[in-house]
Parts: sequence; structure tokens; C-alpha cells
Amino acid sequence: MTRPRAPATMSASPVHVVVMAAGLGKRMRSARPKVLHAIAGRPMLAHVLDAARAIAPAGIAVVVGHGGDEVERALAGPGLVFVRQDPPRGTGDAVRVALAALPRDGVTVVVNGDTPLIPGPLLHALAGRAARGRLALLTAHVPDPSGLGRVVRDGSGSVHRIVEDRDASGPEREIGEIYTGVLAAPTALLAAWVAKLVPHNAQNEYYLTDVVASAVADGVTVDAVVAPDERDARGINDRVQLAEVERIVQRRLAETLMRAGTAIADPARFDVRGSLECGQDVSIDVGCVFEGRVVLGDGVRVGPYCVLRDAEVGPGTEVLACSMLDGATVGANARVGPYARLRPGAELDDDVHVGNFVEVKASTLGRGSKANHLAYVGDATVGERVNIGAGTITANYDGASKHRTVIGDDASIGSNAVLVAPVEIGAGATIAGGSTITGNAPAGELTVARAKQVTVAGWKRPAKKPR
Repeated sequence: MTRPRAPATMSASPVHVVVMAAGLGKRMRSARPKVLHAIAGRPMLAHVLDAARAIAPAGIAVVVGHGGDEVERALAGPGLVFVRQDPPRGTGDAVRVALAALPRDGVTVVVNGDTPLIPGPLLHALAGRAARGRLALLTAHVPDPSGLGRVVRDGSGSVHRIVEDRDASGPEREIGEIYTGVLAAPTALLAAWVAKLVPHNAQNEYYLTDVVASAVADGVTVDAVVAPDERDARGINDRVQLAEVERIVQRRLAETLMRAGTAIADPARFDVRGSLECGQDVSIDVGCVFEGRVVLGDGVRVGPYCVLRDAEVGPGTEVLACSMLDGATVGANARVGPYARLRPGAELDDDVHVGNFVEVKASTLGRGSKANHLAYVGDATVGERVNIGAGTITANYDGASKHRTVIGDDASIGSNAVLVAPVEIGAGATIAGGSTITGNAPAGELTVARAKQVTVAGWKRPAKKPR
């Protein structure tokens, strides 16, 4: 029988990537496909695709099964083709299905969709070995190999085969070097090897690991590339492992920021679920969460247990404890919180103070304006140096439509006032405390709109009847 041969040189050959994402993920105990569970705010499969794209592949085939439509909707993009493995019949069958959708030239890298820490340079190294006509396996030395495929070497130290944990003998289970599920090979050879696979195991599945024996039989060199950091190749099978990998990712993100000059009080209590850009001398206290794209200017201080989502904070601003900034922009030298909430469309200029239990939505506050406590500012344009008293609200919704409130520069709004939009408060105007303003208030004048105080002589409070 003529054995398949790889081209003598493949240095300029294209690289294809197969991402295996068809697993049921039973141990996650979730209706959501395993590869869509989030790491650092993104599906774990998205991290794997980032690593795959880093090696500039000619194409990427993602093998899906359970929840395939949901996976495709979440991650569809240019250069990706999704193929179905139905029914699921093991890793070898998954690669066979994927190769049917890819050209047979160049080399193919196979990676699991549940290994979000896999770095692009490791995939590049494997592809380079495969380009020399070899089967390249990514292995790792782990402290606890239980449940993982073991790398069995011969007397010379060369890789002889991979044995799955469930099929391993007692001595084989003592081996600490494991196969990570990542390999690369000349595409033509890989296609020939998976075509010959047979399900000779207890699960009646086609194991991709059996291609090692085929490579050895064909005289193809089997290279083992050992991961320098075993964590990079960790797979996720349950929620415990999901949380462990999440903390690895967050620790790495924190260390990167700290080395760049950001002060993080406790990296173990710090979460980025998107991107975080920090200027010089930024300080972040414990328990903070950053989602979407967050930008913190020089000297920004973020107090404990704050949540910032798609927010930009200017230099020198302090965000005090337990505040939430969602879709908000804050200028320089401002103060937000504690317990403040800035909702989408909130724009605070320089030197603005928004204090405890203040909510701002779809509003602009001009330079130096203050709402220090217990206020709601919604759908409003607030000028400069305005003071908004405690308990004041802009009544912006009439049950059908939103209306806007405009407050001019240097206005003073007394405590417990209600500004019923649409309404305009002129520059320098004063609104007396407890007023309900339903019409425009002129500039520079005091406006009072409250009922006259009355004392009812002899009135008695109703008393409960004795039992």
C-alpha cells in the first residue's frame, strides 16, 4: 500500500485551522452551549478564535453540534465556516467533518473551543513544525492529569501514542505529561489518517489521538511541543474550571496594568469584562468591575465596588464607592458618588459633583455644577455652576413621551423640587425648595410654586380602637 506523503517543503503553504466546538458540555449543567460561557466578558470560543486569527490562517472551520445555531449567531464573522457534526462521534470524526469544508493544501492546526487561554504563538509554533512534514502535538506537564489523555513515549523519548484516561492502564495513568487536544499536521496527511480511524474504544467514538499511531506507522516524525505554562492549554469542562480560568485571565490583566503603572488594591478582586485603558497614576480599589470599553484618564481614582461599563472618565476625577457608570462620560477633576448611578447618555463636564444616591440619565451637566445627594436628573441640559438640591427631580416622562428640562447657568434649584418637563429654568434663577415647576422660570428671579401652609386648629389624628 502506498503511504501518503507530505510535500518536501511547505514553508509558503497556507495554514488552516479547525476549532472543535461541538461538545455537549454536560458537566456545565447549562442549556447554553459550553463554548458560549464567558471568560472576561466574552464567549470562551471568541478567545480561541482570536488566537487562531493571530496566525493569519487561510480559513477557519468551526465544528458545532449541540446549540450550533446559537454558536453561529454569536460568533459568525469573516473567514469562518461552521460545519455540523451530527451525531457527535468523537474528536476524530469532528476533524473529518471539518476537513471536508477546507482545502487539502498546506497544514491544518486543530484546537479545542474550550481552551480560551491558548496563545497564538503556540499555534504558530505547531504550524511551523507541521510545515516541515511532521505531526506536531501540544503537550503539557500538569500536577493532576486525571481525566486527560496521556502522552506515551518510547524508550528513546519519542512520542509513541496518546491514550485516553478512560482507556489507560494503571501505569499509564501515572504519566504526568498530557495531550492538550491541540495538534498540527500537513492537511493531506491528516485527512488520510482520520479517514482510517476506527472506533475501537469503550465509547464507540473516533479518537483524533489515534492519528499518532498512524503517523508512527507511516514513518512521519511526531513532535511534542511542551507548553511553557500548562495553564495556557487548560480546557474547561465545568463551572469550577470556568471560574479558575477566569481568575487566571483576570490576574494576567491586572498584572499587565500594574506593570504599566496602575495601582490595583487587590488583583484577586478585580474584573475586566471588555477593555480597560488607564492613564498614569490611576488607582483602583477592591471589587471593581469594568465592562465594555472603559477609559480612565491620568490620576483617576476608583473607589471600592464600583461598576463601569462603556464609560470614559477624565483626569483627576474620583469615583467613590459603590457607584455605577453605564454609557457615561465624565470630565476632569469631577467627583461621582458614593452610590451614584450614571446611565447611558450622562455627560458630566469638568469639576462636576454628583453625590450619593443621585441618578443621571441622558443629560449634560455643565462645568462646576453639583447635585450632591438624593436627586434624579433625566433628559436635561444643565448649565454651568448650577446647584441641584436634595430630593429634586426632573419629571421627564408623561406616560407616553419623554420631555426635556433646560436649566441655565448659575441657577439654584432648592431641595425637594419637581421640574415638570418640558420646562426651562433661566440663567441665575432660583427655585424655592418644595416647588413643583410646571412653567418656565425667568432668569435671575425667585420662583415659588407650592401650596400655602395651613394649620387646622383642633384636628385630631384618628386613633386605633383598643382590642
